[in-house]
Amino acid sequence: MEPPSHPGYVSVNFPGPGGGSYNNNKHWRRQSCWRKWKQLSRLQRSLILFILALLFICGIASFPTFTEHLRGLTEDRATNPRAAGAELPFKPAHHPPPVLQLRKIPNKRGPPVLQNRSQRKGNASETVSEDTAADKDRPEGGVISWHGAVIDTELDTDNTKVGQNKEDSLSNQEAKLSRGSGARLEAVREAFRHAWKGYKDYAWGHDELRPLAKSYSEWFGLGLTLIDALDTMWILGLKDEFEEAKAWVATELTFNKNVDVNLFESTIRILGGLLSTYHLTGDALFLDKAKDIGSRLMPAFNTPSKIPYSDVNIGKGTAHPPRWTSDSTVAEVTSIQLEFRELSRLTQDPQYQNAVDEVMKQVNKLNGKLDGLVPMFINTNTGQFTHQGIYTLGARADSYYEYLLKQWIQGGKKEHQFLEDYLQAIEGVKKNLLQKSSPKGLTFVGELSHGQFSPKMDHLVCFLPGTLALGAHNGLPPEHMDLAKQLMETCYQMYAQMETGLSPEIVYFNMHQGSTRDIDVKLADRHNLLRPETVESLFYLYRLTKEQKYQDWGWEILQSFNKYTKVSSGGYTSINNVRDPEYPSPRDKMESFFLGETLKYLYLLFSDNSSLISLDQYVFNTEAHPLPVWPSSE
Repeated sequence: MEPPSHPGYVSVNFPGPGGGSYNNNKHWRRQSCWRKWKQLSRLQRSLILFILALLFICGIASFPTFTEHLRGLTEDRATNPRAAGAELPFKPAHHPPPVLQLRKIPNKRGPPVLQNRSQRKGNASETVSEDTAADKDRPEGGVISWHGAVIDTELDTDNTKVGQNKEDSLSNQEAKLSRGSGARLEAVREAFRHAWKGYKDYAWGHDELRPLAKSYSEWFGLGLTLIDALDTMWILGLKDEFEEAKAWVATELTFNKNVDVNLFESTIRILGGLLSTYHLTGDALFLDKAKDIGSRLMPAFNTPSKIPYSDVNIGKGTAHPPRWTSDSTVAEVTSIQLEFRELSRLTQDPQYQNAVDEVMKQVNKLNGKLDGLVPMFINTNTGQFTHQGIYTLGARADSYYEYLLKQWIQGGKKEHQFLEDYLQAIEGVKKNLLQKSSPKGLTFVGELSHGQFSPKMDHLVCFLPGTLALGAHNGLPPEHMDLAKQLMETCYQMYAQMETGLSPEIVYFNMHQGSTRDIDVKLADRHNLLRPETVESLFYLYRLTKEQKYQDWGWEILQSFNKYTKVSSGGYTSINNVRDPEYPSPRDKMESFFLGETLKYLYLLFSDNSSLISLDQYVFNTEAHPLPVWPSSE
């Protein structure tokens, strides 16, 4: 009989073993949970399983980062007095972003770099650490690694408005160096050392560095980068690097190879580089090598028209046009004259100058020009222009105009035909190719195709401001300098209006009223090859006008190269997309002209010493190798 109930209470019966409705053992709990799980709909069960799986994956993904962070904290407490509770004697002016994990890098040549332990998307498995540290007086900056390339995080990445005032575009680090030419010169030396380290470590004696693959690529197999950089090292005062390169030239460089080389490229890079280095150093080693390669290139001129073939086998002594055509480009056959003329002067052997002078004589008298402008191709059999009706100052024609002026200067301003052809060509440019963009009214040089104007401008055309300024310096009309300044502004804007601060290979200018921006870039043209033409012209404009803005523009460009093309293990890489600062897409190639031209012109731009490669005593070939202006007595 149950006990009587009491008001205000609840009675609970606890049955004995075996008779109960409540069981707290594990087997019963599992059955209860399973019944509840089975009562859920299939959609609910699937959703819960998905969330659990997602949490599991996230936990696995975050585990290495969490453990690395703990390790970093432990290291910091052991090495950092602030982490251990000590007060630093100063208050830091700037804190790096919290995503960066900083650590000291062994002291090697090159600029300081900090490592990012949090990779960009798509590169989680590729953490690349910097292997260099700089001069102790240089301010250290944070760096993020992306696919091997180094990004300086202390630069002003938020300030990316197009066409902004140049002072606004300088970051904190830039502001410190913005007026110190000595610091800027050292920054160029550091950039060269960093590039040279990559070449020395991974491509020594080969043509070009592939910095991301830590390998090399061959074009001719003649150490193009090393030879191209010889006079740059001498000018920059990098004597140790120069001596090790000279030793390679003396002991390893041979032209007795069964290999086809391009006449134009081997002339401007190898022959030009050797001749220039001979003049700067006085070392006969380089003249002997120049004679060797020069004589091996001469079979290219054995053609029915005396217009040279594009390719020469320097081992067999044979030459031929490209497999797909019997044409050569006009720029290639008319931009080897400075080098071969100088070789004749040094060797007292007229064959070299006679060969290239004959080319100029034939081009001078040809039909098919438009107000001094030349087509892009010339046939080696007939000696006539082909593919007529297309006129450009870009690829395949550009350096023809440059060498007209420079041959006139090289020869002591006595060969008047070169001057006449040059002046006529500049008038042809102004009449047929010069236009202004909208909305800013940038002056640019377009192209003409069978009477149709195209607002297309290659980065290669940016040699023209410097050439015009050089002509004005040598007594040509002052209007040439005015045009040089206008075009220099345009070439700078080709950098400033890009999100990375680097120019694409080709741009198109808007000419229609109501356009919102002056410059458009097609997807296929967005690459940057570390080209020198704009900094080349900046050098001429600053050297001849002393206007500070040209140095500042060059400094911005160098900072952009360091930010988006520098590879942490050594070297710089060309990139595929100057419009994408998050991932510019490296091409994994450092062209030899980056060391031979780009860094050399930047160094000369930042120097206030006008006697350093005086423009009254030297003329630069189209690969930035200075050759002497001939004495008037000659």
